[in-house]
Amino acid sequence: MTLSRFEVFYTIVQCGSLTKAGEMLKLTQSGISHAITSLENELGFSLLTRNRSGIHLTNNGERMLTYIRDILILNEGMKQEAAAINGLEVGVVRIGAFTSVATQWLPYIIKQFQDHYSGIKIKLFEGDYSTLEQWISGGVIDCSFLVLPSSKSFKFLPLKRDRMVCILSEQHPFHKLDKISFKQIESEPLIMPREGWDNEISQIFRENNIKPNVKFEVSDDQTIMAMVQNNLGISIRPEMTLSYIPDHVRKVSLEKDCFRLIGIATKNNVSPATRKFIDYAQSWLKEHNLLDI
Repeated sequence: MTLSRFEVFYTIVQCGSLTKAGEMLKLTQSGISHAITSLENELGFSLLTRNRSGIHLTNNGERMLTYIRDILILNEGMKQEAAAINGLEVGVVRIGAFTSVATQWLPYIIKQFQDHYSGIKIKLFEGDYSTLEQWISGGVIDCSFLVLPSSKSFKFLPLKRDRMVCILSEQHPFHKLDKISFKQIESEPLIMPREGWDNEISQIFRENNIKPNVKFEVSDDQTIMAMVQNNLGISIRPEMTLSYIPDHVRKVSLEKDCFRLIGIATKNNVSPATRKFIDYAQSWLKEHNLLDI
């Protein structure tokens, strides 16, 4: 079996389309179909089903996907290791990130990293905390910026403690407070991030025995901000998400300091190119006085 057929199969699964996979791999439709048919014939069963809604894995395809993905990852790592031995810096790094890191850090880190290491290609994947953890576990990405992950199977490099604060409208009677108590938070209608985005806030509630009065659950930071601005409730947010605070919204400290711990998570073995990126990201944060652990 050739690696090129594995790559075709994996790309089709990622894209959900023969046409898109062909465009990505620069192969014709017939070339893509031939590669999959050849692989299915050699394995002795179908990997994909095709219908009007798109391309789907068969049950056997699901079973093969993990092995094929691992083979492609190992092959990429071997090529990078061989290049490193020969004094070259090449490879692909698939990075995961949540919104505030993707907005405030990564454009600058990626730009400068690629200026220094032009032979290393960066692919960026955005998601919520739980999705990013799933992508690391499944080998979809090589590393991810994460809040301290729930899985102890990851290696985690701490980078920054991001302070949690309460935001509320200036129409709210608490808006002039220096600090807001957990009891006061408990009594107010709360605008909460949806599950998958709420790890650090749920942890604060658990640790301080808070039973929140959740009025709305939304996933977008700007939506939360707009709802707070219109005095529909209060919210608790990490300071990194508050680089822009609209008029009539105030930031109030919690009664005691609480933080989310941002870092980079990986599985145990990372490729040379991934290690190079992680080291560079850490150096960039230190250089810009953003490293805080």
